[in-house]
Amino acid sequence: MNTPTLVNQITPSDAEIKLLQTLVYQECGMFFDERRIHFLRDRVTHRLKVCQVDTFYSYYRLLTSREGKVELRALLENLTVNETSFFRARPQLELFQKTILEEVLQRKEVKKDWNLRVWSAGCSTGQEPYSLAILICDALAYYYLRHPRPFDMPSPKPMVPPPWKAEVLASDMSYAGLLTAQQGAYSEAHMEAVDYASRLRYFDRLTDKYSVKLALKSLIQFDFHNLKTDFLPQRNDIIFCRNVMIYFDEAEQKRLIEKFYHCLNPGGYLFVGHAESLFGLTNKFRMIHLNNATAYQRLEVPI
Repeated sequence: MNTPTLVNQITPSDAEIKLLQTLVYQECGMFFDERRIHFLRDRVTHRLKVCQVDTFYSYYRLLTSREGKVELRALLENLTVNETSFFRARPQLELFQKTILEEVLQRKEVKKDWNLRVWSAGCSTGQEPYSLAILICDALAYYYLRHPRPFDMPSPKPMVPPPWKAEVLASDMSYAGLLTAQQGAYSEAHMEAVDYASRLRYFDRLTDKYSVKLALKSLIQFDFHNLKTDFLPQRNDIIFCRNVMIYFDEAEQKRLIEKFYHCLNPGGYLFVGHAESLFGLTNKFRMIHLNNATAYQRLEVPI
């Protein structure tokens, strides 16, 4: 009878977990307090087995080596819960489409600025940026009906009526999630929240999946970003960063909010998760609360 290998019996000690906590925090800002330390221990134990290393020290040396960059990314991906769906948190999306987007479009038309830029930070497998793109297209079509421009609509009718130009940036630190998002093919179960009209307009029906139409996909730019270390996209009108700050401690949350402030255009808006708040972290945003949904608008404060 075969005896279990040492690899299957490795469980990192408290001191080793603290060492790993520091490395993860330095790399991406994720902080694991006492309530979530068991989750970190379980995920690291799993990666030790996958890599077939016989000591935690060997694994840590791998993570901190030049050759270990791929494994470090794999570990960080395993530490995030990529739970997402189309049109998640509908009250917030209704606030985005019916109130905030309307205000932004009106303000831009006065300035003859026809460019709309929305960033989905932490886009996971793509359902959020595609949902935002659909809501933007619908909102622009309705806005155009009420504010027609003095020229004929091109044929076939574009998803974004001219002279408007819309761009959705979608970023994540999971390469696997970004690959799924770029492919843009979703099962019937994933499409549960997408109504019939939206399926017809924005998706092609395949044998067992729905594929995002190229015209909608062309509005979205997918990219890898680490919110802690990377240069972040600038000149955004609206940023969605939902259920990401829950991984950070207060100091890192404050740094991230400060980054978002500088990534937004004057008067821009920030959406965070339902269980997240900017209260006590910054005085550079004002809270907007309407119909059980919350957003934050950048205030123009003296530098």
